Amino acid sequence: MVVFCIPVFAVSINWDAPIFPQMLFSDAINTWRRAENSRPYWVSSREEHELANRMAVNQISLLLNTDILAYYGHPSSRNMGILGRYSIEELDQKLTELAAEYEAISGGRKIQKAFYLIYGTVWPNGRIGIINHDVLMRYIEYGLKNNIIIFIDHQIGRYDPIDSLKVMLPYLRYPNVHLALDPEWRTNQPGVFLGHVTGEEMNIAQKVMEDYLIEHNLPGERMLVIHQFNSIMIRDRPQIRSDFNRIRLIHCADGIGAPALKRNSYAYNALARNMPIKAFKLFYNFNIPGAGFDDPIMTPREVYSLNPRPYIIMYQ
Repeated sequence: MVVFCIPVFAVSINWDAPIFPQMLFSDAINTWRRAENSRPYWVSSREEHELANRMAVNQISLLLNTDILAYYGHPSSRNMGILGRYSIEELDQKLTELAAEYEAISGGRKIQKAFYLIYGTVWPNGRIGIINHDVLMRYIEYGLKNNIIIFIDHQIGRYDPIDSLKVMLPYLRYPNVHLALDPEWRTNQPGVFLGHVTGEEMNIAQKVMEDYLIEHNLPGERMLVIHQFNSIMIRDRPQIRSDFNRIRLIHCADGIGAPALKRNSYAYNALARNMPIKAFKLFYNFNIPGAGFDDPIMTPREVYSLNPRPYIIMYQ
């Protein structure tokens, strides 16, 4: 009897590791695809082929070759950020000009414009005021027509963070919408006591968000931003996962101050390597009595010098 040995071609892939940012770069994705296609004597079924295509789409991140530049605020308030100070068209023009400054020093990465809207605003007693639906839709629809992504941010207040996330989930049916939670305002006394979320709550939030995408057959990945500028804002921070296939968890350094103070805050967030995708927030001085701001505000080159370099940069 003659025994024929069929060679087996193997590639070393750690399937237990998070797909992102392991598969952040095009070369890694192409290597994975070549390895899959090189398996000898194997023909995928139609179902397997369709599943593989869906997986490839879902695993290619918006952040693959792109950084995001966002204007932050509430469209109905001049005191809550730049979004409330200009029309949508004026904001788009200003953001386009700022994006050009970043793209000029980005090292070849593209800049994706974004509007970052406060969806749920905390009131003095911890209750939440929800943004007018028609106002929000005006930004979402403008974004769909003009290639601008939308973040909607819930300040949580006295409510459960998972319940706060759930009220925003229906907006995920719009492909340019992503979500955010701000633990600073998870409190009955905003401005007096600093709020917090836990690592477990953030893991549950990601799972709920991913399940919603799957259940409603919504394509691609979505981002979930969590803000932090103080150690107590995220309890049990090392417990947070960032390996959900459909959710990109973004860890944003918030807080006002001089550049040295902001760098220190960012460096503290950088210690959380379990949340590798970082964001950075800057604050304009609109001469609002009692409102904090950055003095001086960091330049795009200074922002890009942060380590690790942020993927999302937002201006309030």
